Amino acid sequence: MPLEVTNGAVHFHDIHFHYGKQGGVISGLELAVRAGEKIGLVGPSGAGKSTLVNVLLRLYDLEDGRITIDGQDVAQVTQESLRSQIGVVTQDTSLLHRSIRDNILYGRPDASEAQVAEAVRKARADEFIPTLVDGEGRSGYEALVGERGVKLSGGQRQRIAIARVLLKDAPVLVLDEATSALDSEAEAAIQESLDLLMQGKTVIAIAHRLSTIARMDRLVVLDKGRIVETGTHAELVARDGLYARLWKRQTGGFVAVEDESA
Repeated sequence: MPLEVTNGAVHFHDIHFHYGKQGGVISGLELAVRAGEKIGLVGPSGAGKSTLVNVLLRLYDLEDGRITIDGQDVAQVTQESLRSQIGVVTQDTSLLHRSIRDNILYGRPDASEAQVAEAVRKARADEFIPTLVDGEGRSGYEALVGERGVKLSGGQRQRIAIARVLLKDAPVLVLDEATSALDSEAEAAIQESLDLLMQGKTVIAIAHRLSTIARMDRLVVLDKGRIVETGTHAELVARDGLYARLWKRQTGGFVAVEDESA
């Protein structure tokens, strides 16, 4: 049956997943994400952050437990309907060897020109798309991407990906290291577009750079496939546990988040 999302509440019910190994990865994890809530998944490498996203998208099937979206078990709905309700931006944006327009429309093939233009503007891809020309002389939206097409920078690729997901307008959004491949200047610019993208959606975000997710409604700290801490950035820094150690390591002991009191 197809998945029908009215609110976008996501619940991981006592899930287990070990990639076929005896133990490790995710064991007995319980996490409820409220409709419209924005959570950041934090933890050392191998803690299970990406695995959690992979089982939500059903790239792998759970060994035990279940995942529901608005009460519907994702294992019981069609793969196509599940993927249509979840927008994904990853660090490794794969673009099709087709035109810029086709790459953006991939998120919603029936979208109008006006809807495409709006998504492109919000993603701030309108700053560079008009300047693109491929080897065959096709320009702008018609320029081809890929081996024989235009070569895009990492930041430009991410803007195309964000425009695609903005156009798709799915109620649940997954950001998996969406800015990690960019330098800090490009990251700051992309962050504004991501903030627009997150409005009104249930968001599950993974980021190695904690500064990019410190403002989320709630941070969930994973270690060895289990939740070890949850709370806001300020609460977790004050608790002086694993999150505080990771934060201090990245910031050289500087604890504040810019505009945190705002």
